[in-house]
This record gives sequence, C-alpha cells and structure tokens, in this order.
Amino acid sequence: MTNEIIRFFEKADEVWIPQASVEETIREYGFKGKVEIVDNGNDFSSNIPIEPLIKAAREELSITEKEMVFLFVGQHIWEKNTRLIIESLALIQDLPFKMFFIGVGYAASDLKQLADDLGLSDKVEFVGMITDREKLKKYYVAADLFLFPSIYDNAPLVIREAAAMHTPSIMVEGSSSAESIIDNFNGFLIQNTCESFAAKLRELMVSPEKIHTVGMNASQSIARSWESVTDEVLDRYKKLMARKWRN
Repeated sequence: MTNEIIRFFEKADEVWIPQASVEETIREYGFKGKVEIVDNGNDFSSNIPIEPLIKAAREELSITEKEMVFLFVGQHIWEKNTRLIIESLALIQDLPFKMFFIGVGYAASDLKQLADDLGLSDKVEFVGMITDREKLKKYYVAADLFLFPSIYDNAPLVIREAAAMHTPSIMVEGSSSAESIIDNFNGFLIQNTCESFAAKLRELMVSPEKIHTVGMNASQSIARSWESVTDEVLDRYKKLMARKWRN
C-alpha cells in the first residue's frame, strides 16, 4: 500500500499538504519530492459582526451570564485525548461552566459514563452529531473556549471553524494539531496533563478580556474562507499550467 501511495505522489506535478508537519509523514512513506503548503479553509469565515450572534446563541442554548462555555467537536474516540478533557474538568467543577461535546464515536458512551462518575452530569452535555451547519455554528459562537487536546490530528478543520467564530482553542504544546497556535496570541497551549489543563482553564475563566483578544487574533490568523483558499489554488493552477506549457 505504501508503495502505491508513493507511486501516486510521484505522478503528480505538485504535492500539497495542509501544514508543515504533514511533510514528516510523507517523508516516512518514502516520498522525496517537493511539497507545497496550502491551508484549509472553512465555511464559517465572514465579515459579519460576531457580538450579536454570541448573545443570541447563548440565549438559545440557555447559558447563564456567569457560565463559561467550553466546546469539543469531533469524533468521540480516545485517540483525540477526550479523556483528558473530562478528567481536567473534574478538577474545576467548583467553577461555573457548561461543556458541550458534539459528535459520535466508539468512546461516546464511556465518555458520558466517565463524566457521570466524576460528578459532571449537570455541567457536561453530549449533544451527538449535528449535520446542520447553522446549528453547529451556534455552538461555536456561544463557546468561550474550544477544547482540543488531540495529539492524533494534523491541521484540524475544527480549530479553524472555532477561530472563525472568534473562539480560541486550548491545545497540547508540541502536538501536530497545534502547529498553527502561538501561545497567548491566537490560542493557548498546555502540557498533556490534567493539572496543566485545569490550571489553564482556571486562569482563563477570570480573564475574559484575554480570551476575547486571543479569539480576535485567531479569527485573523487561523481562519480562512474557502473563497480565499480557492483564489490561491486557482493562482497555483495557472502558474503550474504555464510551467507545463513552457516545457
């Protein structure tokens, strides 16, 4: 299978990857050619004012003024470090927050049971799969922080969707997922421990201005519309075809 992948890559005029760290994986396969980085876009990016959307979304989801909202969107599998989220939240359950898990996966029932066992049933809600993009957007915009400690993913679309809604992510330092994150500028980085995660949440729950600023930076530095990406891709195709014609 690996040889088939490499033969496929070698037939291409250019190989595009969504972020620099993916190159390491391709090299492990054995590909030695040049690679180009082309960012992913998302369909939530827009110039619409965000504040009115936040107020409406929080009211619709029955979020109280004192509650901070945390969000995870993705497969409910252990590889995405979902256990770390639940166990870290257990360390701050004295604070007012609401956590939404959106998605499905083989670990969903065990995650819910873990939350119940740790006394978090009134603070953690498992929403299930949401296919309606406008409904999903409401959760992103209502959230103060997007919790994504995965050490399994690369170039995750969900952190770009969150950033488009001015919601900064908390991610594990050194993970491939967090490659685009500059700590305290467009997101927040933690060590891969419950203590580090919980301490960061406690710190940020009393720093709403910091969250707001970092969320703004995330929207400007991480989130790109698909229209923007399409323009870049079209330009790349034109240059590639021009080179082919010259040859």
